[in-house]
Amino acid sequence: MSTSVLWFRRDLRLLDNPALLAACDGGQSSPLPLFVVDPALWGPAGDVRRTYLLRSLGALDASLGGRLHVRFGDPVQVVPAVAAEVSAGAVHCAADFGPYGSKRDAAVAGALEAASAQLVRTGSPYAVAPGRVRKDDGSPYRVYTPFYRAWSAHGWRRPAPDPPTGIEWLALAGSAELPLEPGLGDLVLPPVGEEAARRRWADYLEHGLETYAQRRNRPDMAGTSSLSAALRWGEIHPRTLLADLGGDPGSERSHEVFSKELAWREFYADVLHHRPDSARAYLRTDLAGMEFDSGPEADAALTAWQQGRTGYPFVDAGMRQLRAQGWVHNRVRMVVASFLVKDLHLEWTQGARWFMRWLRDGDLASNQHGWQWVAGTGTDAAPYYRVFNPVLQGLKFDPDGEYVRRYVPELRDVPGSGVHEPWALPGGPPAGYPDRVVLHDEERRVALDRYARATAATLSTRAARAPNG
Repeated sequence: MSTSVLWFRRDLRLLDNPALLAACDGGQSSPLPLFVVDPALWGPAGDVRRTYLLRSLGALDASLGGRLHVRFGDPVQVVPAVAAEVSAGAVHCAADFGPYGSKRDAAVAGALEAASAQLVRTGSPYAVAPGRVRKDDGSPYRVYTPFYRAWSAHGWRRPAPDPPTGIEWLALAGSAELPLEPGLGDLVLPPVGEEAARRRWADYLEHGLETYAQRRNRPDMAGTSSLSAALRWGEIHPRTLLADLGGDPGSERSHEVFSKELAWREFYADVLHHRPDSARAYLRTDLAGMEFDSGPEADAALTAWQQGRTGYPFVDAGMRQLRAQGWVHNRVRMVVASFLVKDLHLEWTQGARWFMRWLRDGDLASNQHGWQWVAGTGTDAAPYYRVFNPVLQGLKFDPDGEYVRRYVPELRDVPGSGVHEPWALPGGPPAGYPDRVVLHDEERRVALDRYARATAATLSTRAARAPNG
């Protein structure tokens, strides 16, 4: 029987895993399950993502009978070395389309080839791999709605068959111990791993999906699947979810809306694939000259936002939820992001970094492009006219104030919707809760003026550079 290496990355599961099937080769190959702790990824990760990953790897190891082989170091050196140790002619993995991952895999493939082995990429973390869906002229999509139509028309494969029974997983001496979990204080993570993800999805299919369209924007309700972290780490594949939604994603309203949210994830991955620089740089360069605040007052405003002490309860609840759970409801993510960029006039990159530090589902493509969408520098066709009013958003999507009271204890004695405007209470904000750091209506006008000036300056520069005649 031949040997192979199965290199786990963002696919920490056994079911619906095409790379695993390829590594087993129909039962003709014994694979070594490998995970490499890469300093280039481990170093920048926040403690929340590190802890989630460690727990997920623990769950994966348990499902492998304790056979997960762990190494530390640069995969370009580590992976070929491990392959040589077990005399494997092939290393199997799912394709990685991220800026770092694609370069890393190219380098690993080259190193393996030099050692007379090969890197075999089978499948990806997406239902439709980035780069697969394009316009008729071959160019990539920059707007979500036409991408979604093309993505739906393209379709996706059925979930991969279950792996063969009785896989003879290779064991290899020299496996490293995983790092100890960093302390998270009061932050609580949900159960992790493939089994937990599948249980959560089964429960949501039975009890939550049918009301998804009506409740998905309500952070005061448990209306979403909470599977974003499981998808980010590959504990469950989006293809698995889409198969359970049915063949026609438009057959039922909630099914259609849920599939559209999965498509947003794949759209942002596609955008980043075509424009890897957009992980750090503005996708829309015409707003690169936007004026942002700086100095001690701006630093204080950023700290107030990070700590959930802006004086706007809906914003503060979201920022405190982030610190309590390593997760924030998507509607609230948009509101807190808009507040940072358009009320506090701070650059979107500061918020994106803070989210990646704290989010358990921190995904480069979704996070960075979600922030750029809000900031008007990304794929949104109408950039700066959308300025979320934090009070109106709270009144609409948390009408009784339950979400705010859950995360802002200073306001727990304020009844009903009055919790969204504590400055309007007879005695003002309750003791311990801060005054507003800014007045929204005033800062909205400032933001719109700055956006207009940045756009006008770009148009003027382009006109000046245009050839005469």
